[in-house]
Amino acid sequence: MTNPLLSTAALPDFAQIKPEHISPAISELLQEARAALAQATDEATPADYDTLARVLSVATERLGAAWGAIGHLNAVANTPELREAYNAMLPAVTEFYTALGADEKLYAKYKAINAGAAALSPARQRALRLWIRDFVLSGAELQGAARERFAAIQEQSAELGQKFSEHVMDATDGFALYVSAEQLAGVPADVVAQARATAEAEGKEGHKLTLHYPCYGPVMQYADDRALRQTLYRAYVTRASEFGPTELDNSALMQQLLMLRQEEAQLLGYPSFAEVSLAAKMADSPAQVLGFLRDLAAKARPFAERDLSELREFAASSLGLRDLQAWDIAYVSEKLKEARYAFSDQEVRQYLTVPRVLAGLFDIIQRLFKVTITEAQAEVWHDSVRFYELQRDGRLVGQFYLDLYARPGKRPGAWMDEVRSRWLRPGGQQQTPVAQLVCNFSSPSADKPALLTHDDVTTLFHEFGHGLHHLLTQVDELGVSGISGVEWDAVELPSQFMENFCWEWEVLQKLSGHVDSGAPLPRALFDKMTAAKNFQAGLQTLRQLEFALFDMRLHGEPGAENSVQAVMDAVRAEISVVPPPDFNRFQHSFSHIFAGGYSAGYYSYKWAEVLSADAWSAFEEEGVFNADTGTRYLQSILEMGGAREAMENFKAFRGREPKIDALLRHQGMN
Repeated sequence: MTNPLLSTAALPDFAQIKPEHISPAISELLQEARAALAQATDEATPADYDTLARVLSVATERLGAAWGAIGHLNAVANTPELREAYNAMLPAVTEFYTALGADEKLYAKYKAINAGAAALSPARQRALRLWIRDFVLSGAELQGAARERFAAIQEQSAELGQKFSEHVMDATDGFALYVSAEQLAGVPADVVAQARATAEAEGKEGHKLTLHYPCYGPVMQYADDRALRQTLYRAYVTRASEFGPTELDNSALMQQLLMLRQEEAQLLGYPSFAEVSLAAKMADSPAQVLGFLRDLAAKARPFAERDLSELREFAASSLGLRDLQAWDIAYVSEKLKEARYAFSDQEVRQYLTVPRVLAGLFDIIQRLFKVTITEAQAEVWHDSVRFYELQRDGRLVGQFYLDLYARPGKRPGAWMDEVRSRWLRPGGQQQTPVAQLVCNFSSPSADKPALLTHDDVTTLFHEFGHGLHHLLTQVDELGVSGISGVEWDAVELPSQFMENFCWEWEVLQKLSGHVDSGAPLPRALFDKMTAAKNFQAGLQTLRQLEFALFDMRLHGEPGAENSVQAVMDAVRAEISVVPPPDFNRFQHSFSHIFAGGYSAGYYSYKWAEVLSADAWSAFEEEGVFNADTGTRYLQSILEMGGAREAMENFKAFRGREPKIDALLRHQGMN
């Protein structure tokens, strides 16, 4: 039998990849990649950009594509067998990439090429600079025992991060609560129906509630049963902690990961892992980031205190709740919003069906960036996944998979990932980029399309912003095409930028159509949504800043690994106006920083929000669908990718450095 992971086809055959394919395929590809590295570092191989691409990049790109397909399936179609096969090969793959990034001979070749870099294109010059920086950060200048220890740290960190992610997934999947219809009073009918159908499918009575967000979120927001909300809240915020199954407790993993990161920093000559993280970002230092976060917190705090005061007053006067608790906040907030603005998220949701939202989103992309999007055929990992192509002037620009719905065995959250990047391959063949766009929305029912909240719609637009950054690049160098080479604290600019379209009347008209009548969203309802846009913006801002400050302090203060909860408590005391209950263990499922690449980088969301709000203000000034503005944004930011520093990209688009004014204005905090 042929192994689908060894196929030379343009796209992975996701439907045919089985756990038993993983070990033989990855072993063979690792052998090829090691041979390629040996050839690349041989004295007979010239220190030449094209030669190294032909000898080494072809082999490592093929390995990366196969391992990426396996990692993707591990995140969206997880089974015990797949997980076992993935984890069995993880050490060998990590070991190879660690050795590759720290290879002294390869490092010397790139330094030799860089000595004559003036003759190369600007994109190649930047790729070289980034590779040389990354060689240093990957331990290429370490010797002897320090070098061996650095490699061991990488392998151990990869395994611990994978375990952290598995524990969160298993803790989420492992919870079930069966309740009666009466206990679900107030919950939207489609959520109740889904809970009933899930229970029926298991041959159980009643309604099955889970911690997957399409179930958890609406129950917390709408369920009148306070005891039910408390039960679900406690289960959700204690996932993968000491309050659940011992084998899923992430406490020790967090401590070990932080210790390893601090040790890595010391080996590289940095005082903390935060310094290592920022070496490849726009921000200059942990002190600058902490100052940025605390300054924004000071600006947001008066608004957050006002939000909380209004919430407590409403809870007491209108709902008889005089002791507002964490499990009441989403519920009371929804009731207050309904009372103040005379609409509910559930009312808006009836107008936002997946087919209409996708059609409207595609229309925006096509108008603004002069591409066409058509559905195409490809092998997929689940029958709900769709596949699309982007074309410009009849030429293929890129392709993407769309996986929208929550299900067991799928990691929580939403993300964009790469299948492959744009690359002018050695020999002159143009490789077009391919992306995966993943969300966790409520599934469609047997007779009706899936409904999205307005927050779901902004999430979808957000991930498409990442996708466009990857797909619309015009850069042909692997290291800097698309999002590759983009500073981590700037990578959220295109994603957050796209969210702004969700608040434009012209756009909402195209996105909406009532699930029963097909009628577009009424203007009066849109006006209420707009009036409520910055509802609790102060509280929401402080919540994000709390996570970002916790992350930066955790990675910037040596010894913090021994007091993770104490750091969390100290940050909450400084930032939060709504301290959560003592049993809250948010950090135990904070996959972004422990398993998702955002360690000492979570501040990037707020940092990039300044950039994206300022970028959007150009569209506000010049016209949301102004063709010239759209073209300038496309050429300055999306097409350039990582081939130029993010600040230079921004200045090319905006004509100046970013200002915070637009962000504060957009959030009603100016």
